[in-house]
Amino acid sequence: MPTLSNQRIAYFNGEYVPEDQVAVSFRDRGFRLGDAAFDMTRTFNGAPFKLREHIDRFYRSLKYLQIDPGLSPDEMIAISEEVTQRNEHLRGDGDDYWIAQRVTRGIDGVDASEIEHEGPTVIVEATPLPFKKRARIYRDGINLAVSSVRRTAPESLSPRAKTHNYLNLVMADLEAKAANPDNWSMLLDVNGNLCEAQGSNIFLVRDGALATPREQFVLPGISRAMTMELAADLGIACEEVDLDVFDAMNADEIFLTSTSLCICGVRTVNGATIGDGPVPGPVTQRLIDTYAESVGCDFVGQYLARLDG
Repeated sequence: MPTLSNQRIAYFNGEYVPEDQVAVSFRDRGFRLGDAAFDMTRTFNGAPFKLREHIDRFYRSLKYLQIDPGLSPDEMIAISEEVTQRNEHLRGDGDDYWIAQRVTRGIDGVDASEIEHEGPTVIVEATPLPFKKRARIYRDGINLAVSSVRRTAPESLSPRAKTHNYLNLVMADLEAKAANPDNWSMLLDVNGNLCEAQGSNIFLVRDGALATPREQFVLPGISRAMTMELAADLGIACEEVDLDVFDAMNADEIFLTSTSLCICGVRTVNGATIGDGPVPGPVTQRLIDTYAESVGCDFVGQYLARLDG
């Protein structure tokens, strides 16, 4: 059994080391060019959620970028489980982790004798989920602001690949928060349709049914897929379709899904209140309750427990 550490442990190029020993070269293509892929799952009560699905998506991103991590998907799963276990003793009461897998193309353009590690850079790490930082959105709902920054078009770079090049989303988020620090950005695709919110997928509720943007233009989230499956189990219709800002403004409810959020209701879009009832609305609440039951964790309670006052 490994010795317990007083700081979190990460996997770094074949070794399990304290996080302060993970040092990526400034010549690494992931740093210089954003030439890297990553994926993230979360734990529920310390257990990774849908790890196989996340790793399968990760390897689809790597295949698209033509990066060979030198590890099989099964090996990456085993490493992720080991990292989770090695950090379990540091997980606080009621806390959970993000578990991230990151692979860059590595270092090139220098003499081989200067390179300590040849081949791809591989990191698997655990980070506590930001329950305190995001607690208010579960009480009040999310405020979305439509950004003038459009999501990268599939003709340029597929948004279905989860890469380290996040400047498109970063610039949209800066714009949204410049107007109001509490805003979350909502990006449109190049055709003016709803695409993604800040690191999350968008669902509209109208007349008791769900609608969400088509997969071609978004990163297809694992929580998005699970929400669609839960909706089917509950007899709630769900359609993948082009949606625009008009549709959002006239929705009865809106919610976002992501690995960390799971499901969280939206209060406003561009300052306009969505629907005429509390957030989350009744359909969103049904899905939240079913999601929490399915994963065996009151994720809303995890956030609300960190509220100040």
